[in-house]
Amino acid sequence: MSHMRPSRLLVFAITASGLLSNSVLVSSTPEILRDLGHPISRAGLVVAAGAIPGIVVAPAVGFLADRYGRRRILLPCLIIFGVFGLAAGFSPTLGWLLAARIAQGVGAAGLINLAVVLIVDHWDGLDRAALIGQNSAVITVAVAVYPVLGGGITDLFGWRWMFVSYAIPLVVAGLVGLHLVADQPVQSGKVRDQVRAALVEIRRPVTGTVIVLGAIVFLLIFGLFLSLMPIHMDQKFGLGPTQRGLVAAVPALSSTVSSLLVARARARVHGGWLVYTGMFVFAGTFVIMGVASLWVLVVAAALYGLAEGLTIPTMQDLVADEAPEHLRAAVLAAWVGAVRVGQTVGPIGVTMALAYWSTGSVLVVSGLALFVVSVIATLTRTLVPRNGGGQPTLSG
Repeated sequence: MSHMRPSRLLVFAITASGLLSNSVLVSSTPEILRDLGHPISRAGLVVAAGAIPGIVVAPAVGFLADRYGRRRILLPCLIIFGVFGLAAGFSPTLGWLLAARIAQGVGAAGLINLAVVLIVDHWDGLDRAALIGQNSAVITVAVAVYPVLGGGITDLFGWRWMFVSYAIPLVVAGLVGLHLVADQPVQSGKVRDQVRAALVEIRRPVTGTVIVLGAIVFLLIFGLFLSLMPIHMDQKFGLGPTQRGLVAAVPALSSTVSSLLVARARARVHGGWLVYTGMFVFAGTFVIMGVASLWVLVVAAALYGLAEGLTIPTMQDLVADEAPEHLRAAVLAAWVGAVRVGQTVGPIGVTMALAYWSTGSVLVVSGLALFVVSVIATLTRTLVPRNGGGQPTLSG
């Protein structure tokens, strides 16, 4: 499995590029919308536009990567993402911006899951769990830095200059072209057979459960934290773009810590229990954020980050561990496709909910709903072995 391993830094660079899609612009959505002559309640549309294509494209990218090799699919994804990201900065209207964001989303759809596929292809066992945790820490550092970077550029130079950051995927595309060994496809034969085999894997209890929970968690992350929180902080506390970016960075710091410790946790506790625990923490922190003062909200955001850092890499590892090598990219891409559904439905749902409720009410109601889902999920115990064993089984 270690044959011709890619550099860890190259894998992390691919991940960091994929995260530019939403994180760099979330703290500036009020300014973008005001400048283009639209109410800031439409922030969810700007965020969702980058995620919509991934619902279809992410699973397709997984199938293509299994059929034609990882490198051959990664390069066009990075180039499309970078080119249309730069183009978005020139948008004269909201319609043009949304169209550019949708095109961006086509390129972004495959990046984060293909980075995880590269890890799973080349590393085994607890080494793999540790590297997925480190990759998740890259995610959380990027999610911490990008909103501050985006907000700062918007404050200093205006929101259009923020889109210059989308040149980064073009640089990473050059590095992938130079340094990632052209791999052989792991899947051949008829497409119909590949689809049928992938669907059998997706219907397995562990994989199916993680796919559903992934969609729910990302629905709330993108709906509540990335779309609603900037509006909540603008309206309730009067925070500007840079201040909003700094608050958005808090969970990324705590999430980085828990991501780096996830392999240690997995050595002691089955991954399923980490996922269930994370769900309950998410539920509690959303309720607290809805009613709290600014400083208590910041503490809740830090706890939210701890849950994110334990839950998301564990979900990725559980899905990847269940899938055979020749279907790995397709099955992991199905998880990403479900995540993209959550990323799209969350911001649009929040936009609709804000027509009737305050930002605080939406946070509280969503947190309580997630608590109910968490109880049901934990009672089914689909993600943990029935034999009472708590130790993880990380096969290669």
